[in-house]
Amino acid sequence: MRSLATLAVLALMAAPLHAADKAGEFDYYVLSLSWSPSWCDLEGRAENSDQCDAGRKLGFTVHGLWPQYEKGWPADCRTNARDPSRRETRDMADIMGSGGLAWYQWKKHGRCSGLTSRDYFALVRKATARVHLPEVLNRLSRDVTLPSKVIEEAFLEKNPGMTRDGITVTCRAKALQEVRICVTKDLEPRSCAPDARRDCQGSFLMPAPE
Repeated sequence: MRSLATLAVLALMAAPLHAADKAGEFDYYVLSLSWSPSWCDLEGRAENSDQCDAGRKLGFTVHGLWPQYEKGWPADCRTNARDPSRRETRDMADIMGSGGLAWYQWKKHGRCSGLTSRDYFALVRKATARVHLPEVLNRLSRDVTLPSKVIEEAFLEKNPGMTRDGITVTCRAKALQEVRICVTKDLEPRSCAPDARRDCQGSFLMPAPE
């Protein structure tokens, strides 16, 4: 017969560590803009992704619009909203690079928005349209090595409403990975919570679109 202590431990192990994330209950969004050439070099070409096809010359693409808490973030929320059709996800490829990514972002993050898939994707487009991309970066003709601060300054110059605390630049394998921009539920610029500020330090490679 198991002891009371053993039963207590088993009960704790079986209990969820956190309450389930609920759709629509979050504090703000992070709009994540991926540098497509870096992703293609690290993963995309190996996966034969359409995003990396020669001649597409994609620069910044939308990785996702992520609901955030002031500490942490929800994911994989339950929702009564129907999932998007294949056509709906495919139609997001012009800004997200591929329909597969659009589906994955809906499943992991979009369901937590509390919106229908149609409204969520419309909001992704609206958030993206509000950000003015620095053309000097988005249309690189050759590979360059830049400090993270130069990337940040370029975005701040083109988007006067943003602040330094509202944008973060990430890198991976010594190359630019993403620019993440924090916005309110109404898509107005705001400061990122401390756990969403992960600026890269120093300089890194920014490969040119192909």
